[in-house]
This record gives sequence, C-alpha cells and structure tokens, in this order.
Amino acid sequence: MEELVQRVDDQDRVLGPVVGRRQAIREGWLHRVAVTVCRDERGRILVHRRAEHLSRFPGLHEVMVGGAVTVGESYEQAAGRELAEELGVRALPRLLFTFLNRGGQSPHWLGVHEAVVSDPLTADPDEVAWHDWLTEPELRSALLEWHFTPDSHEAFGRYLAFRAARS
Repeated sequence: MEELVQRVDDQDRVLGPVVGRRQAIREGWLHRVAVTVCRDERGRILVHRRAEHLSRFPGLHEVMVGGAVTVGESYEQAAGRELAEELGVRALPRLLFTFLNRGGQSPHWLGVHEAVVSDPLTADPDEVAWHDWLTEPELRSALLEWHFTPDSHEAFGRYLAFRAARS
C-alpha cells in the first residue's frame, strides 16, 4: 500500500490535498520526510547500506534512518516509526532542525533528528542490507570513499554544523 503524504509549500505549511508519495516524487511536489542520526552511548554513528531491491537509491549507504511523514504524523512521530520499522528499536528521536532539501529524487522538507540508541538493532532485511557503528573520523572517510545517498551528504553536513554551533 502506498504511503499517503501531505503536500506542503516552500515554508513547510500544509496544503490541502493528500497525495501518494510516488505521485509527490514524480510531480516534484513538496512533502515531508523525517530522518534520524543514530548514535550509540560511545558517540559512534550508525551507517547502513540500503537493500538492493529498493526503488530509491538501492545499495547506497546512508547516515540517517527515515522515511516519509505520513498524513497526520509529526516529524517526530514519523522518525520514531521509521526507527521501529527499519531497526526494530524504540528510541525518542529529538527534532534538531528542518530544511528544504532539493537533492535526491524530488524536493522535500527534511526534518533531521538525533537519537541515542542503546537497544540491540534488529534491522529489517527488506530495508537494510548492512549496518555498523562508525566514529566521526571513520564516517568522514567513508563519505569520501563509499557511495552515499544525496540526502546523506547534505543532511549530515548540516547536522555537523548544527552540533558545532551548539558546542
């Protein structure tokens, strides 16, 4: 069953119609996506490779876990749902910031969250082909060497800038 999303404008305000996510992507309509940067108690960051059969960015690595914000959900609710679906963990993602992301398959508002994950991961093999925890220096090297989704580069750079401004 297709995910239903709400169209939003360039200020992230909800517009009237509810549409399927595939149509929103195909038409280039703005909608919302929630992602989470997961850290463990040692501060390492979760990196995963998308399953090969996925329609969007098959086999590419990602720094974040996430997906579409469906009708009636907040960014935080969507981020928590995606963590449970993709990793089998219950965590409380904290919304850090949103931005209009024009990278990837279509433009969308991206809500970037952070969560500390202490539970063991049970990654959904339909979504995640591989995962591991990397230190920031290891991840910076991987970003230069491995193939990541366009969202990973843009959002992770903003995430690091956000964290640096807070310290």
